[in-house]
Amino acid sequence: MTDILSRKLESKIDNKLNSKSKRKYLEDGFKKGKVVNEVLDKPTVMTLYKMITDHIIAYVNGAVSAGKESVLFWGVDENNINVALKIYLVSTSNFKKREPYISGDPRFTHVKKGTKNLVYLWAKKEFRNLTQCYEAGIPVPNPRNVTNNVLVMDFVGNDGSPSNQLLNSEVDENDYEQSISILKDMYHKAKLVHGDFSEYNIFKTIDGLIVFDLGSAVDIRHPNSDEFLKRDISNITKFFNKRGILVEDPDILFEEIIK
Repeated sequence: MTDILSRKLESKIDNKLNSKSKRKYLEDGFKKGKVVNEVLDKPTVMTLYKMITDHIIAYVNGAVSAGKESVLFWGVDENNINVALKIYLVSTSNFKKREPYISGDPRFTHVKKGTKNLVYLWAKKEFRNLTQCYEAGIPVPNPRNVTNNVLVMDFVGNDGSPSNQLLNSEVDENDYEQSISILKDMYHKAKLVHGDFSEYNIFKTIDGLIVFDLGSAVDIRHPNSDEFLKRDISNITKFFNKRGILVEDPDILFEEIIK
């Protein structure tokens, strides 16, 4: 029975991908077939099936974007509200490079060995980071659920098209100030350092900036949190400086945040 359900769901999702996605290749060069084969393996298909039977999602429309570690799908819940499904690639070896962002974080002291366990933990970690930020009033996508390697959150954008990244947007002084405010609030209110804060991981919407990709975020008690924070400040400062925005000295800003 399980195999039949798995085949049916995999076929349904595959058909959705073929009908909804007109691009032969995703932005990073993934072929659609490869995405289906690597992302929608049997365990992932069964995870999605469980999410449907648990009424977390209603169906999946198709792939939106792909990276080395995950693929983002556009889904819909039972109230016809768009959701984002971030499916982490269990087959990838890139997660081994992510261990420094887990080891040393007091929230995750027992890490099981094996790529699958590390990927599942990373998904859980991003969900927890999003939850801490969302509950602290920081502008992040609302986290809905995490099961195994599938993270469900609100979709930031319209009809399957994500909002523009800060990288691809016109920016002004207010955007810079809001970016710095997000860093400060993450540190003091959510007790987190993003760890990968840049123009690539910030949406610019009509309601303001929304930060995403929080898998790398660490507890401020992490032994490398200061190093990660300095890098975050440096990255966003360089971006706005190149755009002609007057910025504060990164060293002074770092001291202001941690005091």
